[in-house]
Amino acid sequence: MSSASVNSASRIPTVDLRPWLSGDPGARARTARTVDEALRSAGFLLVTGHGVDPALRAAIRSSARGFFRLPERAKRPYAVKVGGRGWLGPGAEANSYAEGTAAPPDLKESLSFAADEPTGDAAVDAEWFAANTWPEETPELRALVTTYLREMRSLSDRLLGLLGVALGESEDFFTRHTGHPTWGFNINWYPGRETVGEPEPGQFRIGPHTDFGTVTVLDRQAGRGGLQVFTDEDGWQDAPFDPEAFTVNIGDLMARWTDGRWQSGRHRVLPPPADLPSEELMSLVYFYECDPGTDVRGVDSHVYLRGQLDAITVDTVEDTDG
Repeated sequence: MSSASVNSASRIPTVDLRPWLSGDPGARARTARTVDEALRSAGFLLVTGHGVDPALRAAIRSSARGFFRLPERAKRPYAVKVGGRGWLGPGAEANSYAEGTAAPPDLKESLSFAADEPTGDAAVDAEWFAANTWPEETPELRALVTTYLREMRSLSDRLLGLLGVALGESEDFFTRHTGHPTWGFNINWYPGRETVGEPEPGQFRIGPHTDFGTVTVLDRQAGRGGLQVFTDEDGWQDAPFDPEAFTVNIGDLMARWTDGRWQSGRHRVLPPPADLPSEELMSLVYFYECDPGTDVRGVDSHVYLRGQLDAITVDTVEDTDG
């Protein structure tokens, strides 16, 4: 069985990690070539053979949905701005700002978590390793998310090992910089039109943008108002979907790290569809980064990340995150 098959319409391959992890030199080389080719074009992959239990992902969605459906007054105490740990409510974020595009805020809500294991450096810990906030209304969510985050950290390091070899470098080319990395995790809720109403002109569930860091590991749901990916060859196309797969894309820092060999994956999430006003989707989005202060071809990784997080913030939300 082939380790990878290419969706020619979208230029996004499905990569089975099992041949890569088997240690077979030929299988590993074929997988690395497929990854290199994909990241030169769309900056996206679908990844199977990852071993993450789908029941865990479903349980997180079920718990988080209970939080998102609470009345606004119950969620308001958890409100933060982008980069904080808590609830990003309606109007808090506009990803298109990162491209310099003036557009309405994204039509989503998020529960946002981030790295929380201190390094011992007070200044670094205050900015990047603060404690997470866990909603009291959904007490089961903490254990579920903690387990998932452990799985995501392990998977992301395996992916970075694959990317190192795909780039023609050693397997630890990137992971030597993830000894104590930062990460972010968003549970994104995309309500339907019956909840958010008619979108404004140019308004998306998430506006067009590229991610900022190294790799993003996304567990998403299929929908009419779902993920689209941009390539120079094909323009905007619906991203291929496999319920067993994670959607993986690289961000701006990874593209810079490869001196432009690979493309940061430009994407958007379409507005809620008019002909299916009840459609709601939920995505689990894990943003994996490197150690604070890592030099990426002359750029401080986390100075860049902070600047981009600030750029997509809509200045209407009071930050209650400590």
